Amino acid sequence: MSINDLPVLSALRTRMQWHQERQRVLSENVANSDTPNFKPRDLVEPTFDATGASVGSTGALAMMRTSTSHIAASDGGAQTFDQDHKAKFQTRPAGNSVDLEDQMLKVSDNQMDYAAVTSLYSKSLHLLKTAIGKA
Repeated sequence: MSINDLPVLSALRTRMQWHQERQRVLSENVANSDTPNFKPRDLVEPTFDATGASVGSTGALAMMRTSTSHIAASDGGAQTFDQDHKAKFQTRPAGNSVDLEDQMLKVSDNQMDYAAVTSLYSKSLHLLKTAIGKA
């Protein structure tokens, strides 16, 4: 059995990837806070079953090449996440509905959660190394 097959580590990796993608989406929201008619986006949080396997569909946000000089994304093992279309935002007269305070709170929360998940992942790997006598 490969380490990659362990459900706990797989769930933690999925969670870290979700936090990375969410950070990118939230930073786009902040960067476009003064863009007319810009609507902020967010991602749906992944859910897991009792074994740690991801539940639900993924696939709404994929990597995009904006230049032919960029490296093409391989679809093998790529994880994408759904957008949260339920989020409601108040719209300003210019049509922009980004609330910087709310976005920065989300960025901070996302950063703390990512740090916690990476710590759990690191400690899980250390525990496995100890169990097999490599640490």
